[in-house]
Amino acid sequence: MRMYDLIYAKKSGQALSFDAIDYWAKGVADGSIPDEQSAALLMAICWQGMNTEETIALTLAMRDSGRIVDLSDVPGTKIDKHSTGGVGDKTTLVIGPVAACCGKDAGLSCAMFSGHGLGHTGGTVDKLASIPGMRTELSETEFLECLKSIGFANSAQTRDICPADRKLYALRDISATVESIPLITASIMSKKLACGADALVLDVKSGSGAFMKNQTDAQKLADSLVAVGKAHGMKVKALITPMDEPLGWAIGNALEVMESVEILNGRHADSDLTKLCFRLAAEMLVLGGAATDTDVARKMVSSAIESGRAFETLKKFVSFCDGDAEALNDPRRLPQAREQVTIASPQSGTLKSIDSRVLGVFAMNLGAGRKKQSDALDPGAGIRLHVKAGDRVERGQTLFTAYCRDKSMVMAKEILMGVKFEDD
Repeated sequence: MRMYDLIYAKKSGQALSFDAIDYWAKGVADGSIPDEQSAALLMAICWQGMNTEETIALTLAMRDSGRIVDLSDVPGTKIDKHSTGGVGDKTTLVIGPVAACCGKDAGLSCAMFSGHGLGHTGGTVDKLASIPGMRTELSETEFLECLKSIGFANSAQTRDICPADRKLYALRDISATVESIPLITASIMSKKLACGADALVLDVKSGSGAFMKNQTDAQKLADSLVAVGKAHGMKVKALITPMDEPLGWAIGNALEVMESVEILNGRHADSDLTKLCFRLAAEMLVLGGAATDTDVARKMVSSAIESGRAFETLKKFVSFCDGDAEALNDPRRLPQAREQVTIASPQSGTLKSIDSRVLGVFAMNLGAGRKKQSDALDPGAGIRLHVKAGDRVERGQTLFTAYCRDKSMVMAKEILMGVKFEDD
């Protein structure tokens, strides 16, 4: 078998066999297939697509390219959540502890493997890493112990899980082939199937700050993800949620930890982020069998917040990972930016929209995200939003606060490009 033949076949619109796809994934994982040939095949897939059988084959081939986590020693149902990426999306930090303490009596635990951010979208691992002392990669033994004792465990995906996906994702990022539904599906579901959860709630983002820019494409991706998961015995439910403006008030790693802690302590009850977190947590409880319906589940979620049990669960998890749990009580112990710069409204009027991608790129340039995987992060960098779309503002009113190492990094006109007024 030759990669040339696979590339030519897909370029011509032909379906690839299971054996051909398995050959490709194994060659990617062991390094025997050159990057330029894999990049060519990725581009051909972007042009020609993949049918359901091909997508399932690629998912399984990438799953089987590395180690598969065995969670069978943990009793009950293990549930996970995945978001397709967004700006200000720190839902895992809220949902994991909530689902864990709500599901404990029903034998439901929350097992999550997370990734680093790339580009304008943030990663859960980077947010957790901003907590002083926090270890974000657990051994399998530690992960199982954490899951059994706390009901919630989160770890960075280790290098031996889905190595073919790890290499292909890096190639997709530099070859402009990220936004392909079959490739996104295989990338997400190979990791989820490899990490051992029984059930999965998917948060598929749609909008300017998401990979799927419109509802139609988001629905296609959701359908693809659910089909692959169900084909392999996993309970899966997908929700399509908006990503036209950032979630919550914080963009940036330490800032997003602060906001998550505030929500777990009962603040921001009416915010878009809080509503999404509680909705996703309720869906996880129903799918995992801890609640009969979402009304019951929402009451369980409210109780976990009001009693403080969800916040205590997060603190236990942070302590288990050697993190400074007191930093969750005192945000001054979290990394702080050297400089703060306020950005004012250039006019009076009603805000029509705040483009999440523009703000995400701005935060990335401040040091909150990576332009490439090797970039170092500034955990204190980011943006605080003081307004949301629909708000009435006056000229000179503060719209955003930028947190950075150096004030010269802040170019107000760049972030203001993402702000539209009703009369624009």
